[in-house]
Amino acid sequence: MLGLGQAAASPDAIGWSCRPEILLPLSVLLALYGVGWWRLSSRSRSRVPTWRLVSGVAGIGAVGVALLSPVDHLADDLFFIHMVQHLLLIKVAAPALLLADPLPVVLWGLPAAARVRVGHLLARRAPLRVAWQALTWTPVAWLTYALTLWLWHLPAAYEAALTHRLLHDAEHLAFFAAGLLFWWPVIAPAPHLRPRAHHGARIVYLVFATFQEAGLGLVLTVVPWVLYPSYALAPRVLALTAQQDQTWGGIVMWGAGGAIDMLVVLALLFRLLGRRELPALGGRPEAQAPVPGR
Repeated sequence: MLGLGQAAASPDAIGWSCRPEILLPLSVLLALYGVGWWRLSSRSRSRVPTWRLVSGVAGIGAVGVALLSPVDHLADDLFFIHMVQHLLLIKVAAPALLLADPLPVVLWGLPAAARVRVGHLLARRAPLRVAWQALTWTPVAWLTYALTLWLWHLPAAYEAALTHRLLHDAEHLAFFAAGLLFWWPVIAPAPHLRPRAHHGARIVYLVFATFQEAGLGLVLTVVPWVLYPSYALAPRVLALTAQQDQTWGGIVMWGAGGAIDMLVVLALLFRLLGRRELPALGGRPEAQAPVPGR
């Protein structure tokens, strides 16, 4: 049972951070999405469902909680909180933002001239679109996600990220970007770069991802020594030894992470079997926001 340890959390660990390099992009994205949603909602034929707005705000909020809340401070001393932080970026923020179908809405939040310029970048055969299409191809997205997850949890890479703030930020950015790539073939937001994958293919994709996540989580759970020395030297914020902390981190990865994947698998199974329509996984065509210039 978790309880208070011998060392109390420092005052910094119970407060929120004010990091302009994180706050500014999140604020700009939130403002653009809000303006774009309002503009589209004022057009009766292009109305964006309210649940997409809620999903977008939730996704941005999840990034803020992961990187600016006390979670970020506690993650320096508790490994299992660090795993919670990674799950917020990969399993909550990334899919929530993609479910919001952000690109068309954000484009409508831009001035007209900027919309045209961005539209050119996303035109057929434009380098950005070609690269985007390659990265979101199902095998590439899956492999990129798996490699990102395993490589950053190698002791050398993980310890380096704990030691250097810039590298730590790069780690979080890599996890969030890998999460976006991973969920892209499942959710298929705009721009629609290729035909939407069959529900069965998406189920297989998620099940295999769950297996490799569970493999990493199992390693963290059963290894009988502390993989990351920094946590052995960290103050005991809770009544957990470094070994117990690592075990809980592994449980969070394969337990909580796998549970989220399986919930999505169940939703896809419902749609595959035709029992009910779930708008959160693709939605009806009329609910999609128009992309300027399409």
